[in-house]
Amino acid sequence: MYLTIGKKKFDLSKPIIIGVLNCTPDSFSGDGVLDVHKAVEQAEQMIQDGAHIIDIGGESSRPGSEPVSEQEELHRVLPVVEKLITKGILVSVDTYKASVAQKCLEAGAHMINDITAGSDPNMFSVVSRFHVPYVIMHMQGNPKTMQEQPFYNDVVAEVYAFFEDKLKKARSAGIKDIILDPGIGFGKRVEDNLTLIHKISNFTALDCPILIGASRKSFIGKITGEEVDQRLPGTLAAHVLALSFGAHIFRCHDVKENKQALEIAKNILSY
Repeated sequence: MYLTIGKKKFDLSKPIIIGVLNCTPDSFSGDGVLDVHKAVEQAEQMIQDGAHIIDIGGESSRPGSEPVSEQEELHRVLPVVEKLITKGILVSVDTYKASVAQKCLEAGAHMINDITAGSDPNMFSVVSRFHVPYVIMHMQGNPKTMQEQPFYNDVVAEVYAFFEDKLKKARSAGIKDIILDPGIGFGKRVEDNLTLIHKISNFTALDCPILIGASRKSFIGKITGEEVDQRLPGTLAAHVLALSFGAHIFRCHDVKENKQALEIAKNILSY
């Protein structure tokens, strides 16, 4: 399986690393940055550490977070997108607003990562018009309410059905390159997160690349008792196992460490 992002064709038999760049003051992981120069430096360091793509977000999606306006989100992300494009860096934009996506795509962004899977009725048409890859993520509820007693009878079956529905709609709108993200930590209990990672192979029948973003998530803290800045070992365990179960793309904060762990795991799995 291959995925083309910008002018680069990725062989998905090898793990793809997406570096997280939070251009927010209230990131759950405490690594948000609002200064454009510092954001660009952070992105360049992640590329140096082995990231293939930088995912820029201007609105926090941590549990309980409040939405921001289109103008504020653009103010945070667009200058960073423009700077990174001039440096030849592949850029994904983490937004659910079609207007923000359009402005960033006009500036040269290469991918859209939508945690609401098309809640904005204009999103599919915007993405289709620019012919870029699109991440469909599953979330129960919204960031403000998603961790208020989420519940599933069968989390794998329900997420699978959600993907089937969204894939049909996105493809009908003309979107060709679609990535599926089961939304670890987004409206999920600890057992839901563990089950989804363990059963990643169930989603391969949908014939799309699968993205996992377990980096520093709260389920790791609930299992280990560690605070957000001490969850790297748990992140690596989750990502390595997700790779072994069939995931292709990994969204993370600690790029260098994830890159090494996934590279070694892939080499072992190849024997």
